[in-house]
Amino acid sequence: MQVAAHLTRRIVQGEIDEGRAPSELEISSEFGVSRVVARETLKILASLDIVDVAQGRRVVVRPRAEWDYLSPLLIEWLPTEIVDELLQELHQMRALLEPELAAMAAASITDETLARLGDEIGRMAALETDPEAYLEVDHEFHMEICRAADNRILDRIMYSARWLGTASRRLTNEAPAGLRRATVQHTEIYEALVARDPEGARAAMRRHLSNNYSTLLAEKEHRSKRAARRR
Repeated sequence: MQVAAHLTRRIVQGEIDEGRAPSELEISSEFGVSRVVARETLKILASLDIVDVAQGRRVVVRPRAEWDYLSPLLIEWLPTEIVDELLQELHQMRALLEPELAAMAAASITDETLARLGDEIGRMAALETDPEAYLEVDHEFHMEICRAADNRILDRIMYSARWLGTASRRLTNEAPAGLRRATVQHTEIYEALVARDPEGARAAMRRHLSNNYSTLLAEKEHRSKRAARRR
């Protein structure tokens, strides 16, 4: 894992020739590891769609647009500026999907699901001073709505993006009074669902995501300024 992380960072930084990845022999020689470890390193990179490994052919780096950006491993290994770009792209995806999921849920949501969402709203209000615990409830609130929409494909798309969603929420939760605002916005979504109002749920979710995006951009700017001051 350490060797795979190191090689990924080198590829991103342009330190490896375009299109060519190191072979098992080269990895073994450079890092002082066995051929077995070198082979497993390439398997990890291949599982993330970073390289193509074919029997009897050289290992090649795949185009960056094709990497598995939903993998938590890759998110950990990428530089901050690329993760920031991915978080913005995640918000674009959420803005396309989640308002419609909320509208779909409002049309068919059960009393049992509404009861669970109500409990989660209560837990959010009690956890506004505990960002990490709040994050888990926040994620479950959105997934509960997704499940209520009763579309397995959309559910898996949302679930697959959970690692990026966690990274995004950690940033937006850092904003002053961010969790208090988030609870208010989640409550507005919940109330539209209770009223079984698809258009109201769609609009409330859209407002929530728009506010999140603005907060994300503001936090990114604050981090850049802090980094500049440290330099």
